[in-house]
Amino acid sequence: MNALHNGTHRLGLRIYFEDTDAGGIVYHANYLRYAERGRSEALRALGMPHAEMIATHGRMFVVRRANIDYERPARLDDALIVATRIITIAAATVTLDQTVWRDNLALVRIALVLACVDAASGRAARLPAPMRTALERMRMDGIADGRGAVEGT
Repeated sequence: MNALHNGTHRLGLRIYFEDTDAGGIVYHANYLRYAERGRSEALRALGMPHAEMIATHGRMFVVRRANIDYERPARLDDALIVATRIITIAAATVTLDQTVWRDNLALVRIALVLACVDAASGRAARLPAPMRTALERMRMDGIADGRGAVEGT
């Protein structure tokens, strides 16, 4: 599953042996990797893959802040969904809610702030209008849908 619908992007993934510790439980830092994949695919679904943002606008996103709540463990061979929603868009930042789900149970919740930076200098930069428009469209689709917390399926 890799789909954008009603303001939420959902990415399906499977837990492999390499993702787990000796007990078959997903190593905590791997959730950040799953969230990164979810964000990258959400941007691609909006027509803004990272390489194109850099080539066309000279801009890229970097993680400024991540607050993570680990509620339940994922285990070897689990099928997960990473749901990504845009909460707010400012001049040079985007706030996201990302949740990792298994069978409609939230496993991990990540509140994330991305900063838009100039790709050459690494300094904070305003979101270019086309990027802002695409992000705003995704955010508004979620608001129009009336969804609060997003379920995993």
